[in-house]
Amino acid sequence: MGSGLGPAWRNLRTDRSVVEQKLARETVRRVVGFARPHKKLIGIFLALTVVDASLVVVTPLLVKRIIDDGILKQNSTLVTLLALAVAGVAIFSALLTLGQGYLSSRIGEGLIYDLRTQVFAHVQRMSLAFFTRTQTGALVSRLNNDVIGAQRAFTSTLSSTVSNSISVVVVGIAMFALSWQVTLLCLMLFPILFGASRWVGNKLSGLTRSQMEGNADLGNNMTERFNVGGAMLLKLFGRRDEEDTRFAEKAAVVRDLGVRIAFVTRVFGASLMLIPALATALVYGVGGQLAIDGTLTVGTLLALATLLLRLLGPLQGLSNVRVDVMTALVSFERVFEVLDLPSMIRERPDAVVLSRNAAEVEFDHVAFTYPRADQVSLASLESVARTESRDNGQVLKDITFTARPGQMVALVGPSGAGKTTITHLVARLYDVSSGAVRVGGCDVRDVSLQSLEDAVGYVTQDAHMFHDTIRANLQYARPGASEEQIWDALTAAQIATLVRSLPDGLETVVGDRGYRLSGGERQRLAIARLLLKAPGIVVLDEATAHLDSESEVAVQRALDQALEGRTSLVIAHRLSTVRNADLILVVDDGRVVQSGTHTALLAEGGLYADLYETQFAARTA
Repeated sequence: MGSGLGPAWRNLRTDRSVVEQKLARETVRRVVGFARPHKKLIGIFLALTVVDASLVVVTPLLVKRIIDDGILKQNSTLVTLLALAVAGVAIFSALLTLGQGYLSSRIGEGLIYDLRTQVFAHVQRMSLAFFTRTQTGALVSRLNNDVIGAQRAFTSTLSSTVSNSISVVVVGIAMFALSWQVTLLCLMLFPILFGASRWVGNKLSGLTRSQMEGNADLGNNMTERFNVGGAMLLKLFGRRDEEDTRFAEKAAVVRDLGVRIAFVTRVFGASLMLIPALATALVYGVGGQLAIDGTLTVGTLLALATLLLRLLGPLQGLSNVRVDVMTALVSFERVFEVLDLPSMIRERPDAVVLSRNAAEVEFDHVAFTYPRADQVSLASLESVARTESRDNGQVLKDITFTARPGQMVALVGPSGAGKTTITHLVARLYDVSSGAVRVGGCDVRDVSLQSLEDAVGYVTQDAHMFHDTIRANLQYARPGASEEQIWDALTAAQIATLVRSLPDGLETVVGDRGYRLSGGERQRLAIARLLLKAPGIVVLDEATAHLDSESEVAVQRALDQALEGRTSLVIAHRLSTVRNADLILVVDDGRVVQSGTHTALLAEGGLYADLYETQFAARTA
């Protein structure tokens, strides 16, 4: 049947709509560029493929001679020599197959490595706005499915196309040379096979796409329900029966599609068995009569039958080559789409290195507007992709203040006022729309990203932890931290006693997002991580929010250690935690509407006094 049926069958399951897509010429040029580092291996690989494909006619022709010149003429010596030749061809072909497999894996895995590392490095350098819109699963798919699809262009697609083309030409010439009459009669049956494969392909590609979408829907459903947050929500609202029903409905769709795909698969399998069987019958029927008449020899008849089966696979593979090539190129284009998306946060070539001890933060008439979706992301990376019907509008307007070295500056105000956005601009998670943010006297847009990240440390209300050990999570802030430095940080963060009491100590795995720890424990570990980093500037974004009184006290003690001698920007809804701040900024609707100390702001009245009185009344009620 030939080795081409494997790729041909895979092509039938491919979405044929890809051939209708318009690909830029630049895509092909870039694909060639990715292959250039592997051009020697590709050249050797293609040479082996050509030789291997040419060998397809050798064995049938040797068998012809064994029968006609050896067995029928009772020449045992020739039979032995030709049988050894058949064995030699088989061994040589096996060695060629091994060589092709090795080179194919070297080329394929090398391309996957190149593409994955480039995409990963590029994505890491995207702005925070990119990640707020992009679905993680879609992004991971680009690093897995699309990269592997692109890799096939230089392994299975390239090799099968070359191999099938050579095989068709060589086998066709050999068959015509043996008997052009039988060859033409057999070829008349192949359009029936091509028609069947086209019909099956159209049916199967649509069903497969629906099945993939159904499986993706199932996967998304399970991912959302099986993570800690989703499982907790399900249990809190008691929707097990509804979830069971919803999942069963989605699974039923996939089941029914699987049944239909299996039936269509059987149709294709039946046609694959029927057409070759009819062609074989034709060869033996017509060729047998010719052999009886003396026009053909028995060896020629057997050679024709063998070559016929070796022609079928390559012809089938070539009938679908356009789909396979376009599928690979579309995969490349989807990878390039991510690589070509520019980051809104770029480091200047002449960026200066900021001192790790830089401690002054200055906002100079800063205005900020969040970027639109088309500026930061791709619609194909969002399951629900919508363009904004209107601009977001300014989030911050004319923000001006200075946090001097060692000072605590508190940001207070109602939710949505812009407090967190202000702190994001300090670490250049976003760039200002106008004005300037300076750290250590330097505009953050003029300093290297690494030095700015080293100078600024964050503790948020939802301190993220990797699914790893306590030690690994702490050393993420300082990879070379010694055992003593780790324990000093844990002690200062008021959590050393707890860690020592754990059976595995620093090797305790904290779980997905740190969910094996309580909120207070997770916050104190985050503070210990901050202390190991030892930045000059600390940003606290509701670091004690959602904690019980006992945990809040422990975390507050740890924060006192972390803030000592450092410049800090503190966001707090509980005004009692920022009474001692050197400067309190009251933010409302993106503006600083009041500034001063706690005492001065209470005396002044206004929004701060209203917020304080509301909280005081709530505590005494």
